[in-house]
Amino acid sequence: MTESTSSSLARTAWLIVLLLVPVALLNYLDRQMMAAMKSSMMGDIPDIATKANWGFVLGSFKWVYAILSPVGGYIADRVSRRHLICLSLFVWSAVTWATGHVTTFNELVAARALMGISEAFYIPAALALITDYHLGPTRSRAVGVHQMGIYAGTILGGFAGYAADNPALGWRWAFSLCGLVGVLYALPLFALLRNPPRRADAQPQPSPIKAGSELLTNRGFILLVLYFTLPALAGWVVRDWMPDILKEQFGLGQGKAGVSAVLFVQIASLIGVGVGGYLADRMMQRTMRGRILVSALGMTFFLPALFGVGNASTLTIAIGFLMLFGLGWGFFDCNNMPILCQIVRPELRATGYGLMNLVSISCGGLADWGFGALRDRHVPLNVIFGVFAAVALLSVFIVLLIKPRKELVAAT
Repeated sequence: MTESTSSSLARTAWLIVLLLVPVALLNYLDRQMMAAMKSSMMGDIPDIATKANWGFVLGSFKWVYAILSPVGGYIADRVSRRHLICLSLFVWSAVTWATGHVTTFNELVAARALMGISEAFYIPAALALITDYHLGPTRSRAVGVHQMGIYAGTILGGFAGYAADNPALGWRWAFSLCGLVGVLYALPLFALLRNPPRRADAQPQPSPIKAGSELLTNRGFILLVLYFTLPALAGWVVRDWMPDILKEQFGLGQGKAGVSAVLFVQIASLIGVGVGGYLADRMMQRTMRGRILVSALGMTFFLPALFGVGNASTLTIAIGFLMLFGLGWGFFDCNNMPILCQIVRPELRATGYGLMNLVSISCGGLADWGFGALRDRHVPLNVIFGVFAAVALLSVFIVLLIKPRKELVAAT
């Protein structure tokens, strides 16, 4: 490969990441708007009625998304990832627009379920496409830049509470606008996004049964699924319920609670993926366990952070511990797909990530519902978040048990 060819491929690889960042932003903007506009939506749709029902609304998206993630991943390993990403963006944006027009609890649940169907095909395909283009030296950083779009979308979603509180705008306007933006962006994305050249050593795609069997008999993959899932229980609750927690605990308005819950933690996560991605790529030059070690380091931040959030006596203290949580989450988030690449061959990476999503997000939906039910029963926050901290400690030990496969590390 000539120097000019190598330089051209590097530019294309980073162009792919930059094109996908706005998609990742839109992917999570809609999710966070739900949390930030909870009070307005429950007031406008009275048959939601209880926090447990609101948790079910949040869970309905996650359960459908989780069940279909392996299907989306398997399809992404067999068809054009470019086409799948663009179609997914177009459909979920149309559903986002439709969400702004629901009038009942059942319609809202149906809209969130449809959202789960359409979004299930994006993340496995996008991360697999990025790792197809970015090999070892830039892999964690490239995934980290993509995840920055997720955090930026979460931050913007946190401001949706102000739109919901504004009589001239409202929560319906927010959903309608975001849906329209996504539909329009799908068009230039389709024109500019590209699949990578087919690898000379590519193997035939296995059947669904063989793919599942290969993954589920891979000890490293099973450990990674556990590691990917356990911290996400706290992650989903923090993302989906923290605006409501801060509103109740510190007497905040809906807008300030939404911003306080996401702005600082997501800025910390942005820093975390940048630093964590850089450290992981550098550590890989010393040891093939570099990404695992950096991810485990980030997980240790969860322990004091979750204890602190559960026991915070002031808003400032709560935000400080949320920032520590966000920093650790960034270290964790930018290395999950790169670690998967060290234990699963390229033809099964999107499928593998889809299975990870299946387990993680199914449990996340249960965590959302369970948290709402526990809050209805007035279980103290420090007890709930203390359990999350213990789960984070277990996760540190789990990730350190993963052993990269030398032949896959050498190939990337």
